[in-house]
Amino acid sequence: MTESIEIADPRTEPEPFGWSDFRVRRRLHAVWDYALLTLEAWAARNPPLLVVVRDGARIVAGAAVLVCTPRLRRAYASVPRRGRRPVAPVWAEVYQPWLSGFPGVVFADGLDDDARAAVLRRLERALARYLGVATLGVFYRSVDADLARALGGRGRIVRQVDTVSVLHNTFTSREDWLAALSKSRRMSVKRALKEVEGWVGRGQVVVRLGPARTDLDGGEVADLINRHRLERGIPALDVRSPLLSSYFHSFVRRSDVITLTYRDSEERLLAVNTLLDHPQCLVKQHWAARSLADGGLRNLLFDAYARAVDQLVGKGVAELSAGRRPHDLKETLGFAGKPVYGVVVPRPVMGR
Repeated sequence: MTESIEIADPRTEPEPFGWSDFRVRRRLHAVWDYALLTLEAWAARNPPLLVVVRDGARIVAGAAVLVCTPRLRRAYASVPRRGRRPVAPVWAEVYQPWLSGFPGVVFADGLDDDARAAVLRRLERALARYLGVATLGVFYRSVDADLARALGGRGRIVRQVDTVSVLHNTFTSREDWLAALSKSRRMSVKRALKEVEGWVGRGQVVVRLGPARTDLDGGEVADLINRHRLERGIPALDVRSPLLSSYFHSFVRRSDVITLTYRDSEERLLAVNTLLDHPQCLVKQHWAARSLADGGLRNLLFDAYARAVDQLVGKGVAELSAGRRPHDLKETLGFAGKPVYGVVVPRPVMGR
């Protein structure tokens, strides 16, 4: 078979042939859709590329790769120019930035660890050629233990960097989930749910949940989520850029995205939570809420977790992933920590 690698910039280049079929066949989460990658890329300081590895005509792997530069003056990346390579230092991050705790590379069925390792070495060599002499190296974020072993080797740095919180579905109902919590947490969650139920009953809060939400304005969703991120503090090593209203306008209208919203009696958006639907792993993704000083309400977060569990149980999905921090809170809600690793590959050993 003839092996080939295609590197596509979503801002200027069409979707790689066969990618949509591969994404559907591998049941990838919504954020892997090329149309969403395009909307994300135009607003990014460090825009993603989609790298597709083929064995003949068959796609054997795909990777979301952010081309990262130091934080200088630009809020967005330079205008893309075909064939132009970076002259300032850059590094590549194999990273799916809006899928916390999941790797930025996916594989076809049937590839063992050795085959995956060989694919990734070819991918690294292709990235080195594409980015040129300014390339500092590759950083793989949020890989699991098996992929970390495949990526290991001389000159490569492999470290556990965090854990991702996962709730395994062993429940038949919300009550079954509550019964599995500690007594103190069970009582506090029940009080929170009762309080939210009271607000809803009195018309103080309106709760809506469902896929393909056409009633939402992408601007207000983007505003609340981006403001929430800023208020919580963005880590220095976070290479993600704020997502724009155009992204969320398209995102919440997808059939594989479930959106939960809370509004007050004046229709102000109090909180929003997006869930990525999936037959094996439901992902509790974006969460944002108004601060108490801005008219927000306590306990909406616990209600959102309870409704996510309802989705988990109702759909019969194996697990619910809720990203990373705060681990302590999620542990009290029954989530277990799954280790995730980071792998640094300096330029001299890329592809080796």
